[in-house]
Amino acid sequence: MATITAEFEKMPSLYIADGHHRSAAAALVGVEKAKLNPNHKGDEEYNYFMAVCFQAGQLTIMDYNRVVKDLNGLSSEEFLKALAQDFDVELKGAEEYRPQQLHEFSLYLDGQWYSLKAKPGTYNDADPIGVLDVDISSRLILDKIAGIKDLRSDKRIDFVGGLRGLGELKRRVDSGEMRWALALYPVSMEQIMNIADSGKIMPPKATWFEPKLRSGLIIHKLED
Repeated sequence: MATITAEFEKMPSLYIADGHHRSAAAALVGVEKAKLNPNHKGDEEYNYFMAVCFQAGQLTIMDYNRVVKDLNGLSSEEFLKALAQDFDVELKGAEEYRPQQLHEFSLYLDGQWYSLKAKPGTYNDADPIGVLDVDISSRLILDKIAGIKDLRSDKRIDFVGGLRGLGELKRRVDSGEMRWALALYPVSMEQIMNIADSGKIMPPKATWFEPKLRSGLIIHKLED
């Protein structure tokens, strides 16, 4: 135990890369249980929650993409015209096209791939959140054009981890299940750290991390 503690003391910071809401919920439970315990000492089980730590260099952040069921009443032509207000839209053809840089998105619509490059002035490089592609796409595409206000609750949208590849986006659209798909450029580790250091939290559905732990049922008893 002393060896483990000594190794953790060498780390200047630990960042929550995944499970922000679960961590926040666990912290709230700890605070509430402490208030109810007149003999609170600080070493009770409710003061802790289980976690796994990875070295930043051993984590891979993949894209976390979106598929949407409709065009919010627009035709394909109207949809592309609306996109052109905030993006430089370029037809790429039928071959899969992956975003090549920050602020570039790949749209799959009607069997064709498009490049969408956010125009200058549509994002703020000085804002740790506003510079994120997930924020740009949420504001200027999903909200402004598609009418999707809440990513967590809207049933018209679904999310596809980058591990599945662009082929999964194409499959779900071509099958008729979804109307269009949007592929994002992966968030960088530096962006995640900058957001945490500024006291903010990542927007929902922003990152897909690998490796992931094998699934299983683990129970942390808070009290006997």
